[in-house]
Amino acid sequence: MQIADQHRPIQTPDLPEPLAFTDPAAAVEHLEELYRTSVQFLRTRFSDILRGGPVGARFRAFYPEVRFATATHAQVDSRLSFGHVAEPGIYAATVTRPDLFANYLRQQIGLLVENHGQPVQIGPSQTPIPLHFAVAGAGGLNVPQEGALDIPLRDLFDVPDLGATNDDIMNGTLSLPEGAPRPLAPFTAQRVDYSLARLAHYTATDPAHFQNHVLFTNYQFYVEEFEGYARAALADPNSGYTMLVGPGDVEITDPKAPLTAPAKLPQMPSYHLKRADGQGISLVNIGVGPSNAKTATDHIAVLRPHAWLMVGHCAGLRNSQRLGDFVLAHAYLREDHVLDDDLPVWVPIPALAEIQVALAEAVAETTQLEGFELKRIMRTGTVATIDNRNWELRDQSGPVQRLSQSRAIALDMESATIAANGFRFRVPYGTLLCVSDKPLHGELKLPGMASDFYKTQVARHLAIGIRAMERLRDMPLERIHSRKLRSFEETAFL
Repeated sequence: MQIADQHRPIQTPDLPEPLAFTDPAAAVEHLEELYRTSVQFLRTRFSDILRGGPVGARFRAFYPEVRFATATHAQVDSRLSFGHVAEPGIYAATVTRPDLFANYLRQQIGLLVENHGQPVQIGPSQTPIPLHFAVAGAGGLNVPQEGALDIPLRDLFDVPDLGATNDDIMNGTLSLPEGAPRPLAPFTAQRVDYSLARLAHYTATDPAHFQNHVLFTNYQFYVEEFEGYARAALADPNSGYTMLVGPGDVEITDPKAPLTAPAKLPQMPSYHLKRADGQGISLVNIGVGPSNAKTATDHIAVLRPHAWLMVGHCAGLRNSQRLGDFVLAHAYLREDHVLDDDLPVWVPIPALAEIQVALAEAVAETTQLEGFELKRIMRTGTVATIDNRNWELRDQSGPVQRLSQSRAIALDMESATIAANGFRFRVPYGTLLCVSDKPLHGELKLPGMASDFYKTQVARHLAIGIRAMERLRDMPLERIHSRKLRSFEETAFL
C-alpha cells in the first residue's frame, strides 16, 4: 500500500481489516501473521536499501493490536485480580513478538472473552514498528550507525521513540487524550521491544529462554551451585526439566556436556533451567547494587513472570544472629533511592502471604527444622537496602539509629529494589537472604571467613530458593497473583 506525506510517499504492507475472535488460539495465530508480515516488510525494504536500492519512499509498518469493547459491567469472580475490565469502554493493547508471548496472550485473551462474553478485535494498530526492533534477531541484519548511509535513516524508517516508551501505565500516571482507548495490557509493544533488546544485551541470552520463575542473586557462587543442581535435574528423567541454557545461548540437555562461557561475560549473566511449559527457573546474577537490581527487573518485568525472589547475602544486624542464618524479609526499609521517582518511599511494600509461606516451608523442608526450632536458623523482619556498600566507614550514629528504629534485622543493596519493582510491576516477589557478616558486631566479611561460609551455606540456600519456586509453580495462577498488587484501575492482562 502507498500513501503520501508532505515529503515522500509512504509504503506500508497490505494487511486485512480487523477481525473478531472468540477463540484465543485463533486470535493469537492472527496476531502472529500480522506481526510477521509487518516485520518482514521492513526487513525486506531495509535489505534492499543496504544493497543500493531506491530510496524514493518512506517505509512504515504497524504493530498488531488487540482491541476490546464492552457496553456493560460484567459480573466476574471478585477473587480474580485479572482477566476482566473494570467498566464499559474501549480497551486496546499493541503487541510485539506474539510468538514469544503466545501462551500468555492465549491465556489473557481467553479470560477476557470468557468473563465478558464479547469477542476481541485483532488488526493493525496506529503505532509504527521501529526499524531497530524489526531487524532484531534477523540473522546478520543490523542497523548501521548514524551517518553510515547516504540518507538519514529516520527519513526512511521509523526509529524508537523514547517519548512513547515509558512506564506510565504501571506507574499509574497515564494521561489519555479524549476518546482514546484505555490500556488493555501493562506495557505497550514498543516498551516491550525496548526491554527485550536490553535483556539480550545485559544477560547474553535470548529472552525466549527466560522461565516464569526468576531467582536473583548477587554472588557467582550461586551460579556455580545452580549449574550443579541443573545437571542433576537433567540426569533425572522425572524432574520435568529439559535443558540448561547459559550466556551466549549455550544449550545443554546432556548433564555431562560442557556449558561453555563466552570469552566476555555480560553484565548480568543468566542461566535458565527450562521446562517444556516455561515453568522452569531462571537465575540472574545481578551483581552488587540497587542500580543493577532495578535494571534487571525493569526489563524482565515485560516477560510477565509469575514470581521473582532474591536469594543473596546480607549483613546481619542483630547480635543473636550467626553467620549462615537465614533472613526472611517481612518488610523493607528503602534507602536505595533508584526507584524514588517511580515509586515514592511512602508507598508500603507488603509481604505476600503465598510467597512467604512457600519460602518458610522450603526452609523447614531443607533444614529439617520446624516450628519454634526454625527460629534457631531463621529470623523474619525488616530488610534494609542501601546504595552505599561502604556505609560502615561513615559516621554510624545516623544509619544505626534508623536501622534500629525500623526494627531492621539485615542489610543489603538489592532486596528492597527487587521487591519494590515487583510491587510496581505487579510481579509477586520475596526475599530470603543469608547472613555473611555482622559489621556492627565486629564480624566483617574477610576472605578466609567468606570462603568457609560460602562452602557450607550456598548450596543449602540455593536449594531453598529452588524448592520455594517449585512450590509456587504448583499453585493456581490466581493465588500467586495477589489482589494486593492491583491498584484502583488495572489492566485486564496480567
